[in-house]
Amino acid sequence: MKIDKNTKILIIGLGLIGGSYAKALTEKGFFAGGLDTDQKAIDYALENKIISVGTVSPTPEYIGLFDLIIFAVYPDAILGWICQNQRYLKKNAVITDVTGIKCSFIHKVQEILRADLEFIGAHPMAGRESSGIENSSSEIFKGANYVITPTEKNTQNAKELCRELGVLLGFSNISELSPEQHDEIIGFLSQLTHCIAVSLMTCRDMNGMSEYSGDSFRDLTRIAKINDTMWSELFLLNRDKLLCQMDMFKNSFDKLYDLILKGDRDGIRDIMKKSTLNRELFDKTKGNDLV
Repeated sequence: MKIDKNTKILIIGLGLIGGSYAKALTEKGFFAGGLDTDQKAIDYALENKIISVGTVSPTPEYIGLFDLIIFAVYPDAILGWICQNQRYLKKNAVITDVTGIKCSFIHKVQEILRADLEFIGAHPMAGRESSGIENSSSEIFKGANYVITPTEKNTQNAKELCRELGVLLGFSNISELSPEQHDEIIGFLSQLTHCIAVSLMTCRDMNGMSEYSGDSFRDLTRIAKINDTMWSELFLLNRDKLLCQMDMFKNSFDKLYDLILKGDRDGIRDIMKKSTLNRELFDKTKGNDLV
């Protein structure tokens, strides 16, 4: 299947990312439908012309309208929805997602799918501190990274379709990782950074501290304004890989702690020089930092 203006696209979950997908695709002239459990989200999307059609109570006929289905919901919800509704999906439909973790569900989904359907994972590396469709924007994908996570069960056509979708949405860097590679890397680049920000914001009483903070503290803790429902689920679904990254960070932090304790200025400077060099690698990379 190729994506063209006749392709009907269903976004399941009209939050920040799902709403932004719908908005970007609608602006490109595609027929985008919505599905959400919150009637207010559907109403907002219809009133603001983010989607062409939408419902909280999909009929088999509604589900069968669409050629491409994009899940923008929590990982645990995807498997259940497919089990219940895949019999209504259009023949040869392609399914993808936006979730930040893959191994916990992607292989299970592919095992239960009808033979004519295909699921291929993807992860848009974009976001904002504020959630909800009212904060959605087609601009958040521009310049950002998009990771496709195929398995051995995915066809080349599905990979190309997913890549084409990334281009349509405006991502500047599109890459591929296996689900296992994805979860290990995301455990470090995204989940660990959220753990650090949360820990920093909860390690002491913060009352009155804002009067003395500078940009460095605000920049470092931007992601501490966190969706606890979503991120706690992601942490636990990727627990083993995340704990490995946390152990690695603790070892590095303890090393710096010991150098400061010993008054080893040369050792501290060596770590800082390495830090500066490693950070420059990201300055050279086009695209937004992972969220």
